[in-house]
Amino acid sequence: MTLVQVLKQEWPHNWPTFIPEIVASSQTNLALCENNMAILKLLSEEIFDFSAEQMTQSKAATLKQQMKQEFSQIYDLCREILGKATKPSLIKSTLETLLRFVHWVPAAYIFETDLIPTLQSKFFEVPQFRNITLKCFTEIGAIEITQVYYEAIYQLFVSVMATTNIMVPPNTDIADIYENSNDNDQEFVQNLALFLTSFLSSHLKVIESFPAAAQMLLNAHFYIVKISRVEDREIFKICLEYWAKLVEGLFEEASRQNHNRLSAYTPVLSQLRVVMIERMVKPEEVLIVENDEGEIVREFVKESDTIVLYKSMKQVLVYLTHLSVEDTEAIMTIKLNRQMDGSEWSWNNLNKLCWAIGSISGAMDVDTEKKFLVTVIKELLSLCEMKRGKDNKAVVASNIMYCVGQYPRFLKSHWKFLKTVVNKLFEFMHESHEGVQDMACDTFIKISQQCKRHFVIVQLGEEMSFADEILDNISRITSDLDPQQIHTFYEAIGYMISAETDPVSQERLITKFMSLPNSAWDSLIAQAKQNPDCLNSANEIKVLANVLKTNVSGCLSVGSAFVLQLGKIYMDLLALYRIIGELVSQNVATQGPIATKTPKVRGWRTIKKEILKLIDTYIENTTDINTVNANMIDPFLEAVLSDFNSSVDTARDAEVLNVISTIIEKLQSLMTPRVATIFEATFEPTLNMITKDFAEYPEHRTGFYSMLKAINRHCFPALLELAPGQFKLFIDSIVWGFKHTMRDIADIGLEICGELIDNISRTDAAIAGAFYQSYYLSLLQDIFFVLTDSDHKSGFKGQTEVLARLFQLVSSNMITAPLFDPSQVSNTTMTNADFLREHVSTLLQNAFPHLQSAQIKVFVHAMFEYNSNPTKFKLEVRDFLIQLKEFAGENAELYLEEKEREMEAQRKAEMAKALSIPGMVKPSELPVIDEDENL
Repeated sequence: MTLVQVLKQEWPHNWPTFIPEIVASSQTNLALCENNMAILKLLSEEIFDFSAEQMTQSKAATLKQQMKQEFSQIYDLCREILGKATKPSLIKSTLETLLRFVHWVPAAYIFETDLIPTLQSKFFEVPQFRNITLKCFTEIGAIEITQVYYEAIYQLFVSVMATTNIMVPPNTDIADIYENSNDNDQEFVQNLALFLTSFLSSHLKVIESFPAAAQMLLNAHFYIVKISRVEDREIFKICLEYWAKLVEGLFEEASRQNHNRLSAYTPVLSQLRVVMIERMVKPEEVLIVENDEGEIVREFVKESDTIVLYKSMKQVLVYLTHLSVEDTEAIMTIKLNRQMDGSEWSWNNLNKLCWAIGSISGAMDVDTEKKFLVTVIKELLSLCEMKRGKDNKAVVASNIMYCVGQYPRFLKSHWKFLKTVVNKLFEFMHESHEGVQDMACDTFIKISQQCKRHFVIVQLGEEMSFADEILDNISRITSDLDPQQIHTFYEAIGYMISAETDPVSQERLITKFMSLPNSAWDSLIAQAKQNPDCLNSANEIKVLANVLKTNVSGCLSVGSAFVLQLGKIYMDLLALYRIIGELVSQNVATQGPIATKTPKVRGWRTIKKEILKLIDTYIENTTDINTVNANMIDPFLEAVLSDFNSSVDTARDAEVLNVISTIIEKLQSLMTPRVATIFEATFEPTLNMITKDFAEYPEHRTGFYSMLKAINRHCFPALLELAPGQFKLFIDSIVWGFKHTMRDIADIGLEICGELIDNISRTDAAIAGAFYQSYYLSLLQDIFFVLTDSDHKSGFKGQTEVLARLFQLVSSNMITAPLFDPSQVSNTTMTNADFLREHVSTLLQNAFPHLQSAQIKVFVHAMFEYNSNPTKFKLEVRDFLIQLKEFAGENAELYLEEKEREMEAQRKAEMAKALSIPGMVKPSELPVIDEDENL
């Protein structure tokens, strides 16, 4: 390896005879020859595989060119060794070296010599060489070729398939053989998968153009089908990637009424459907799994690899369904029948079948889907009744829930079936088996979101709406659920109530909906008013917290109409907040700050947080801004601000800052008169908490900067009324924000800074002038600090936007007041633009003495020239930063904006394409279209 590093520096200029010398020495000694092969392999890797990271583009280009020019000598050496050598290790070393060369050598060396026939006839069938030989064929198959080599590539495929048919007869059960094979044989199966999928991905259309190839192509694809059954996830992923490409291409052709190729692959696709069903992995909605001991348990950790694999498999199955609905339905129905008669019954088989059925939701037309799904659900319900044992029932239950949750379109169209399914979910909510209740609640909320309107209308043949029926029995339905599951249940009911369009009916539903929580609430509040000591009880604290969480869940889904409920309890909420705040303060006074860590105080703080969360949720969702402004805000601020101000740091709730941000974002300029009061109570206490370091109190940091952003954006006149000391603190806090090492805080800091400068530029000239004279130069210097600091590269986009705005203010003469002290400059006629050029040049020269003054001059000129052209401005800044030693070799984050934009564009394009193919996007991920409005 050391020699290779030396070669990269010395060859070809200082050691032009290296290749002839290494070739000559290889012919004198076998051991030396083997060593030289290793050197040539490493040299090829360094130049052609790893050069981008380790040498300049011009250096890499020179070495590549030299290697190609002298390759004929290396090729002759390899050819001679492969023709004459008998020592296995030398042959293997030569084949490994050849493998590294194949992808970059001129195509003539591959296709116009006897290389392929030599590899095929001498090494492919020899067990110790077949893996490395097959890898060489894979690399050859990946070469981009022109029509002149179509015949050669075809002959390569013919010869490899012929030999493969001898080594692995077509009727071999590859999955079974794989399980009992040694490492070498298992590697061959993987290499065969790589060869077939890579070769066919590159050259399928070329091979199809040869009339005699039809049977061979079927043969090759059946091999991939068999390899797809191997119980090795990495091998399966190799095959899956190819299947995805094949079926997508066939689908696009079929969409254009071109079915020629589709009919040729029909037998393969039918077998592929079976494989996809039998290998289907668990979707993220399924919460119960079989553990290593064979027990059915609740899954707590999601496997991201499995979720990604599920999405890829779903894509393939959806395409396969579109290519033949009849065959897909027939295969799934046969497999379901085998679950019913017991011939294929197992937890694993049933799971995979149902996950596959759920994955193709939306891919069939409405009538076919109806017929198919009625059969599936009826059979699964029968199976649930038929099976004995808790684990068996839990598995069937989870599959029923998953399937029905994936087919909201069907449920919307079949009311009786929807009601049957939901009642079955209510049964499962009493099932004590781990994970079943969670999944029942999750499925219920998914169905209620998708079919909400159907629950609140009185259906044909019914005496009342299903929502009324559920509310009448809510106590019985939820009796076995834990508090978190009850909150999910309430959120689900809330979505139904939000769909009620008649205000009187909606009010009646909300009253019924909240009657149980309100009963507990009224009792607890009455006790607390008579005897505040009851709030010391751990049980009372827990009940109060759960009642509040139920309110939050209901408010989240009901939306603005929840004002009916909130109005009943609002003043009691604020009174409770005050009482709890006093209790926390008393405990801290007697025990010190450690009191905030005790279970009792943590329970009290949970109550406070939930009160804040409830108010936050309502204000965020309300449409009645005037009522909120008139009735809610002043009592809220009165209850909350003094408590926040007087609390010790560890007892301050970040949620206070979040609610204030929400209020200001919602009420906007209506909040301007109240900003001074808010500032007085929250600003300095929070700033003192977060400026000791960059890590402590992360939630307070986010809430604080969100509040500042909202105030600056909507209540800017209030900032101008602040005392000079407070206003300076406000500016300092913005600078502290964009100097933050947490990207989200730094980005908000830059956003506030940019918007503040815009607000100042639109205000009174005298006020603007005073601001610029006080803060312009310090802000400019601080922006340059983060811009040239490698720890802040992720903020490049925001930093350049603020910098451009600062330069633009000067270059367009928007700042009329002088930015300099006239008594301190030699040129009394100096303009702000002249001063800024000189100031920035000096600033940069002092910071980066290694830069030439000409470089700085060009950069400063560009700042003035391009500050109205964001794209060009960023390019100029980026080029300047790359010249700095601080950024050498690590400037990827300067391109973060482009990368993120490219990824977002790709994501949108993929989603647009998926949306155009029925069934490709899960129902829960589809854009919300309220189909229920047509009822």
